Amino acid sequence: MEFCKQFNARTQDKAGKVLPVVITYYTDKSFDFIVKTPPVAIQLLEVSKQKGGSAEPNRKKVAEVTWEQVQAIATEKMPDLNCFTLESAMRMVAGTARSMGIAVKGDFPENITN
Repeated sequence: MEFCKQFNARTQDKAGKVLPVVITYYTDKSFDFIVKTPPVAIQLLEVSKQKGGSAEPNRKKVAEVTWEQVQAIATEKMPDLNCFTLESAMRMVAGTARSMGIAVKGDFPENITN
């Protein structure tokens, strides 16, 4: 019950979103938890206004996103990703989009500002 109260207090501004949580439970029955950012797939679905990805992502594309939208998602998700540069984070987000059947419009931008 205590976890639910603390979780709700920390995530009031993100109501209705999928939020991964890492919980550390101690032997004295106390706990700590870290709230992560929403998964990339969920953010891509929100940006593209889709309900789900494609059943055949290599053949049937369900939506398109721009590199600016990919950069915004990568910037927000950066603390939870295992990469060091914004460029590599953007490529990870674009790979997730591709595996969901969401096309990324245009070429990879040359000038990326961190």
